[in-house]
Amino acid sequence: MAIRKQCIGIDISKSTFTACLCQQAEDGKLTFSKVLDFGNDSKGFNQLLRWVKGLIVSDSELVFLMEATGVYYENLAHHLYKIKKRVHVVLPNTSKHYFSSLNVKTKTDAVDARILSQFGIERVHKLWSPPPSTLLQLRNLTRYYVQLQEQKTTLGNISHSKDCAHDIQVFITKSNKKLITEIDKEIERCLKEIKKAIEKEDVLKEHVRKVLTIKGVGLITVATILAETMGFEQFHSSKQLVSYSGYDVVQRESGTSIKGKTRISKKGNRYIRNAHYFPAMVACR
Repeated sequence: MAIRKQCIGIDISKSTFTACLCQQAEDGKLTFSKVLDFGNDSKGFNQLLRWVKGLIVSDSELVFLMEATGVYYENLAHHLYKIKKRVHVVLPNTSKHYFSSLNVKTKTDAVDARILSQFGIERVHKLWSPPPSTLLQLRNLTRYYVQLQEQKTTLGNISHSKDCAHDIQVFITKSNKKLITEIDKEIERCLKEIKKAIEKEDVLKEHVRKVLTIKGVGLITVATILAETMGFEQFHSSKQLVSYSGYDVVQRESGTSIKGKTRISKKGNRYIRNAHYFPAMVACR
């Protein structure tokens, strides 16, 4: 029987990725290939394509589907896009709901790849295209800015503890202060680069200008949110954005015996949550 749809499901991590082919016949029946692991590098990408070529039916549509797992999916997605392959990149929470609908209890790389390939067949997804390089550069800069601030906080804590310590060497105190001074300089340089990145693109510049009119919202907050969401390209509702940021509410209640506290899940993008912290504090006041 003729094959109607084909999808390669890819479960990806830092060093490797796992792939599975799902094919749907005209009568709706699904068949799955064996699952293979590949290196998350150019050699692994080429091995994947050779493997796929030996399995697929050439006259039927083929798509590749993967989750937006950190930054680990980006090189493969860009590689496939560059060679004119059809690529779907889905938010982890979106695929999680699909997994739940199938009542999947086992979680391994092989199982995830298989279910993702089925997900690509049974649901309609938007074709992925690379985000503007300006947003990628902005994301790199805003994340580096956060990392510099975290290093400064760590050194500040060390400085406080050393000030309270008995008979501390002068070298340690001076060295710590010197490091803090250098990090302050790098923070200023990074902030200038963030401003330059925003100035490069008129649309981005206008978005930032409008959002900055909100009380308590600063440049870093706006830049971080726009960069981490890639201009909200993958989001179709506010609920998706809330879930992606880890602000979705978790409740744990059952009858009269279990009355857990309501809290946010924090299972999302930490950079967005960090960026919202101080604006939220200002709004509360």
